[in-house]
Amino acid sequence: MTWTVRVLDPRTDPEPAGWAAFLETQQAPLTWDYGLLGIESRPSRSPYLLTLVSDGAELVAAVLAMVCRPSPSAEPASVGGLARWGPRWLEVQHAWLSCYPAWLFAEALDADARREILRRFEQAACRRTGPGCLGVVYRAVTPDTAGLVAGRGRLVREVLPALVLENTFADLDGWLAALSRNRRSSLRGQLRKIAADPDVVVRAGTARDDLDPAELAAMLHAHRESKGPVRLDRRGPVTAEYLGALVRRPDVVTTTYHDAAGRLLAFTDLLDHPVTPLHQHWAALPPGGGRPKHLYFDVVVRGVRHMIERRRKFLALGRGATELKVSLGFSPSPVFGAVVPRPVTRW
Repeated sequence: MTWTVRVLDPRTDPEPAGWAAFLETQQAPLTWDYGLLGIESRPSRSPYLLTLVSDGAELVAAVLAMVCRPSPSAEPASVGGLARWGPRWLEVQHAWLSCYPAWLFAEALDADARREILRRFEQAACRRTGPGCLGVVYRAVTPDTAGLVAGRGRLVREVLPALVLENTFADLDGWLAALSRNRRSSLRGQLRKIAADPDVVVRAGTARDDLDPAELAAMLHAHRESKGPVRLDRRGPVTAEYLGALVRRPDVVTTTYHDAAGRLLAFTDLLDHPVTPLHQHWAALPPGGGRPKHLYFDVVVRGVRHMIERRRKFLALGRGATELKVSLGFSPSPVFGAVVPRPVTRW
C-alpha cells in the first residue's frame, strides 16, 4: 500500500487539509472537530496525538490517542523534548466519548486494510511518543472491530459496556409503556414534581450563550470528585474553555436546572448526531446541597424525546450505572479493551 502516515499534535499543528470534509463523510461525532481537539488537549496531562493516513491527497483513516504517563501530576504534559525518554504509553480513546472507537476509516477499506492501518498507526505514534513509550492501550473497541486489534502478544478483554437505547417508538408514551410498571409510574411522578416545583427552572437549547463556562466546569469537577477516583483514569480536566466552546455549538443541546434565585443545580449536554446522540457530561449539586434527587431522570426523558422527535436510530448514555440505565430501557452494548506492549507494535 502507498499510504502516507502523519502524526499531528492538535495543540500546535494546523488543521489538515480536507479534515472537515472527511469528518462529514464519516458522520463523525462532533468531538472530532479539530478546534475542539486542540482546546481539550492544551491543558491536559494526557494530550492528544492525531494520526492520519492518506492515499495520495485523500484522507482514508484517522486514529486519536492520548499520551499518558504514570506521574500523578495534573499539569499539562509535553509530547516532545526530554519527556520522550520517560515512561509513557498511548491510549486510543476520546477522553469523554467512551462509546465509540477512537478511529475513523474510509468505507472502501476492508478489514485487512484497516488492520494494517492500525499497525502502522502503532508504529508511527510510538515513534513520535519516544523511546520511553511502553505500548498502546485501546480503550473502546466494539465486538465487530475487536479482530482489528487482536493477535499474537495482544491482550483483548471485555470491559464495562456502553448503554444504548434503540429507537423503536412512535412517541414518548411508547417508550414509557415499554418500561416496568414501577419505573413508568416513578418517572411520571418525578416529571410531575419537576413541572410543579417553582424552585426548579429548566432551560434547554442549542448554541447557549447565557451560561458561565467556569461555573459549569466547577460543578463538573466537584461532581467527579464526589464520586471518588476512577481506577487507571489518565484523562485531564474538562476546562471552562472547552465547555464554553461546546455549549455554544448548534449541534449541542445543553439543559440547565436553576433554583428560583438563579443558583445552578445541575446541567447536562447532549451531543447531537445523525444516528446516535450521546449524553456526554452530567453534573449536579449533591442532594444535600438543595437540588431535587430526580433531576437525572428528567435528563434521560429529554434525551429519549430528542431521539424520537429527531428520528435518530439510537441514544447513548455512556458507561457506568448499568442496572439503573437498563431499568430505563437501555441495553448493554459490549465494549472491549486491548493492550499492545511496545515490542508487539514492531511485528
